[in-house]
Amino acid sequence: MSQITVSNLTFKYEGYGENIFENASFQFDTGWKLGLVGRNGRGKTTLMKLLMGEYEYYGNITSTVSFSYFPFPVECPERVTSDVIEGFGMDCEDWELRRELNLLLLPDDILGRPFRTLSAGERTKVLIAALFLRRDHFLLLDEPTNHLDYQGKRVLSEYMRSKRSFILVSHDRIFLDRTVDHILSINRANIEIQHGNFSQWLANKERQDERETAQNKKLKVEISRLKAAARRNSNWSDKIEATKIGGGAAKGHIGRMAAKMMKRSKSLEARQTAAIEQKSSLLRNIDKSGDLKISPMIYHSGILAELSGVHIEYDGRRILSDIDLTVRRGGRVALLGRNGCGKSSLIKLVAGFDIPHCGLSRVGSGVKISLVPQETSHLHGNLREFACDAAIDMPLFFAILDKLGVEKPQFEIDMGELSEGQKKKILIARSLSEPAHLYVWDEPLNYVDIQARMQIEKLILQYAPTMLFVEHDEAFVENIATEKIVLNE
Repeated sequence: MSQITVSNLTFKYEGYGENIFENASFQFDTGWKLGLVGRNGRGKTTLMKLLMGEYEYYGNITSTVSFSYFPFPVECPERVTSDVIEGFGMDCEDWELRRELNLLLLPDDILGRPFRTLSAGERTKVLIAALFLRRDHFLLLDEPTNHLDYQGKRVLSEYMRSKRSFILVSHDRIFLDRTVDHILSINRANIEIQHGNFSQWLANKERQDERETAQNKKLKVEISRLKAAARRNSNWSDKIEATKIGGGAAKGHIGRMAAKMMKRSKSLEARQTAAIEQKSSLLRNIDKSGDLKISPMIYHSGILAELSGVHIEYDGRRILSDIDLTVRRGGRVALLGRNGCGKSSLIKLVAGFDIPHCGLSRVGSGVKISLVPQETSHLHGNLREFACDAAIDMPLFFAILDKLGVEKPQFEIDMGELSEGQKKKILIARSLSEPAHLYVWDEPLNYVDIQARMQIEKLILQYAPTMLFVEHDEAFVENIATEKIVLNE
């Protein structure tokens, strides 16, 4: 076991106004399973890229291990999977590779299939297994769960629990709790490392935030009291000085009183300065996110959408059969199932896309739907133009983005240059800004940070919009769904 040490790290992207990191220093052991958390845009992926040596920076990063990063592009995905893995230069026996794939519940024939034919979840598992077989490499895993369903996440978490060490970026609270033993949090003002899983870190942070908030309130009262006392003391001192007439013993007594008042004034000033300094050290890591609001439209009927005996086929292959689904006013229906079982097709069908199908598919007359699509690749250009094209309330849209942790300088950046998490927040903010009867969301939380997820949960529970959604964040589904429908292939 060795240590990775980061000293006085300073870095910013060319053309970006603020530093991502400024004189950051910390260290961690290569034997830890380290969860890396922080709001979107705080530099989680950037830190991994810096460890990999991909960017120039000021400061020092020292390590005795080599790093491997996930995800990474695969050249020639037309090749069979075994050849793709062999191209990574691993030093392992065939039985070792098959053992790893078996632990991830991958089929035996997967090594003989062209890599491009694998599902997104299968590709994720194959590449992670290959990386863990590299000798003397420390793994940097950047959101490996984004393309995994419930079962895939559980399998991967069990697999990673059996491994020795890595850094993991994930916004899935349950996945983090199952896999890591330390948390590195990139905060507003500093970087901290704590022992324990995510839930333990969150509980510690909430207690710290509560203590600092209470102390800040107490100091505000104390500072106000000291300022008032200083003003009274100054008035008394001025009155005493004004009585200095003549000479003799009276004048000497007045001088002593004035000196005493001056000493008291300096003491009050020192105490006030100390209280202000103490207050300035508080609340630096509390994200002033605020609560979100939404005004869902009320539909006149109890049923907003209904599917009965629906079949969906693609290229002659039946994806879904005999699906019955009813979305009732105030309900929040979660669609669950393996990757590729047709969840997104069903979402698009209800949202009004032209999805070839048989059976009854009906959306209530006049039902207004707000959609959050899975894809973000279409987001380019200026945020203001985006809001105008969507015909939404622009001040409300920007207020929601601000509360979700999208910094104001990023409002001026081309959307195509933003992180995937920030792009997802744009789509969510647009949806929350749209008056709608039914909110249809297709994996809205991919890449979105944990704090924003909890903000959105709180919003949904408070305002109870009618929803049909697909999401693989187990905690999110458990917290907000009123009904779960499991789809089978």
